[in-house]
Amino acid sequence: MQSSLPKTYTPLELQPLPLEDWPCVDDLVTENGAPVDNVFSEKQMRLLTEPLYSSWKVDRPFVAFANVGMFYALGVPPIMPDVLLSVDVRLPENLFPKLNRSYFVWAYGKPPEVAIEIVSNRQGGEDSDKLLLYQTVRVSNYFIYDPEFHLSKTPLRAFRLRGSAYEEITGDSFMVEELGLGLKVWTGRFEDTDSNWLRWCDAAGVLIPTGAQRAELADQRAEAEAQRAEEADQRAEAESQRADAESQRADVALQVARLESDEKQRLIELLRRHGIDPAT
Repeated sequence: MQSSLPKTYTPLELQPLPLEDWPCVDDLVTENGAPVDNVFSEKQMRLLTEPLYSSWKVDRPFVAFANVGMFYALGVPPIMPDVLLSVDVRLPENLFPKLNRSYFVWAYGKPPEVAIEIVSNRQGGEDSDKLLLYQTVRVSNYFIYDPEFHLSKTPLRAFRLRGSAYEEITGDSFMVEELGLGLKVWTGRFEDTDSNWLRWCDAAGVLIPTGAQRAELADQRAEAEAQRAEEADQRAEAESQRADAESQRADVALQVARLESDEKQRLIELLRRHGIDPAT
């Protein structure tokens, strides 16, 4: 595989640096304001970042960025992953200082665990130059999502770092084992658009829902609970009505019994007045 990496490329030692050793970034261009290339990519990138913040159940701090530069060495342009995920790191409180606007490997102390590229044409170098860059920077898991099959007949390709080189992993869904998190292609509707989407899933293969999906599920659960409560009230009311009816029947039976007893007593007294012993 031919590489077009710049000859001056010198990888940074991938380890946390003391603050005083951080290089000056005043002259670096951290963003150029260019828009994303198409609407699908913009939606797809949000679908890969928002659910992590709204629904991923993890006790470890993390950052998930879309279309944010990753600076890994001085003197070379940053990589611009469509999506990156890095765990055991925290987002700075103030995002406006230049050092906090991008993913500087020396500031975060390590490369991200996951980088994802979304292919929209044949010119991006996702399975050539970018693959070599991510491998050199030692991103542990690299994914190429190619929904229109520009680069291969496989929509999702996965590469896992083994030693110093990537090994391509085959399958329909792929787990990032150290995170208990996976990626798979899902056919469904997202924001009024039906398509094949790349989605996060948990270790059991269950999709990580978006915030909107969680809210909808919560509404459905609340509605179902309200319906169950209403049905319980209706059952209680029906039971109360049945108890009232049974009580009324018991009262009527008691009244009938009393009437019969009174009538019997009157008959006995009448017989006795006429000199008839009712016992004979």
